[in-house]
Amino acid sequence: MGTRTSPSIVIIGTGFGGLGMAMELRRAGFENFTILERGGDVGGVWRENTYPGAACDVPSPLYSFSYEPNPDWSKRCAPQAEIHAYLRGLAEKHGLLSKIRFGSEVTESEYDDATGTWTIRTADGASLTADVLISAVGQLSRPAVPNIPGSDSFAGETFHSAEWNHAVDLTGKRVAVIGTGASAIQFVPAIQPHVEHMTVFQRSATWILPKPDTDYGPRLRTLFRYLPPTQLVERVGWWAVCETTSLSIVDIPAIRPIVEWIGTTHLDKQVSDPALRAKLLPDAPPGCKRGLFSNDWFPALAQPNVHVETGGITEITPTGVRSADGVLHEADVIIYGTGFKGTEFLWPMTVTGSQGRKLHDEWAGGARAFKGITVTGFPNLFLLYGPNTNLGAGSIVHIIESQTRYIRQAVELLAGRPGHVLDVRAEVEADYDARIQARLDRSVWSFCTSWYRNTAGRITNNWPGTVTGYRLNTRRLNPSDYRLTRVG
Repeated sequence: MGTRTSPSIVIIGTGFGGLGMAMELRRAGFENFTILERGGDVGGVWRENTYPGAACDVPSPLYSFSYEPNPDWSKRCAPQAEIHAYLRGLAEKHGLLSKIRFGSEVTESEYDDATGTWTIRTADGASLTADVLISAVGQLSRPAVPNIPGSDSFAGETFHSAEWNHAVDLTGKRVAVIGTGASAIQFVPAIQPHVEHMTVFQRSATWILPKPDTDYGPRLRTLFRYLPPTQLVERVGWWAVCETTSLSIVDIPAIRPIVEWIGTTHLDKQVSDPALRAKLLPDAPPGCKRGLFSNDWFPALAQPNVHVETGGITEITPTGVRSADGVLHEADVIIYGTGFKGTEFLWPMTVTGSQGRKLHDEWAGGARAFKGITVTGFPNLFLLYGPNTNLGAGSIVHIIESQTRYIRQAVELLAGRPGHVLDVRAEVEADYDARIQARLDRSVWSFCTSWYRNTAGRITNNWPGTVTGYRLNTRRLNPSDYRLTRVG
């Protein structure tokens, strides 16, 4: 296919979403695109999260692009450094590094009704103009730190797991860990053998399932390389497991007791102390909060130098963390494993659409988008990993592939109609959102509070179905869902 220079495109972000979009555009012959990245390298969350033990909990043959398998994973669930290297390798292989402007943090994007173009401004004062704007900033890029009284008074070192301070030597230190989410269950076992004492503050217990990890030895990696269908079998197998698990969230609740049995059995086998076991047994159904996978979380918490505190936190003092029972848990270091601000999509970027609409005002009651990709009143703006596209089970890379193919169709439509813009019809977006929210109201996510829901209780993050369902839903862009309008 020949090179296509129209329309001009700006992509924000170089994680799986941004790089996947760039590769999709390039395969279709589109070359007039620029990628803006606030950091100094590609990788998104896999560049930023370097805490000890950081790894994926989705099998890597599935957590990778279907058209770019990697036969060299060292483990089924690859560590952070290998995933970052995989993304870096894709950028190099596909010649994308020359398309990236590093150190370019987008602060503002504004649509011009007169010209049908977007002006994108960055923190260093630069600006670009493009026909199409594609955001690939993801949902999990802004660390969430709780507002605890006295947090500024602590005399020791404090940091969030997503901003790990490697200059701090934890050997022989008293460490307070606040939060027990996906990051904590990885870094706590990694640092536990080295600290003098650790207090883990748990607000609510989460279902932990056995992690299906294993080493990929030289023979298996050779087999993957020279007989690719063997790795495809792994991918399809884990895809089937994840799809079945996804069905339990909304459509087949009868699967949930099986998941609960697996989690309870895993806990009983690894924790012999009945008091600790009671603390770690969730009181919400499986899937209500993000399910986690670990083989060393429970054993780490059972060690004599670890205490699990479930009574809540009242304040942080210069010397430690005070729990609700009045006990001061002294600490030299506080580490927040409190996740991300997942419901604040695109924040703190200011996005101004047609007729001066502010995206954050439009989303004041909770983010929403047609198929998680387009928003009424924001022509030629496309989102990757947008509202209601996160998964309870499965690989987000599969979702991203579906979205990049859908957006590529939109770009092709615009390329065939120069001087036009696409804007999703308001009634189409509203009908889609109503149907999605109706399904989400029947989901297990409606049973508890989690980062999937905003303060009003609206589930803004998750897709209530399987990745296959989403792939079918986004397989073809229907022009009748949009207003194709000539500029001016």
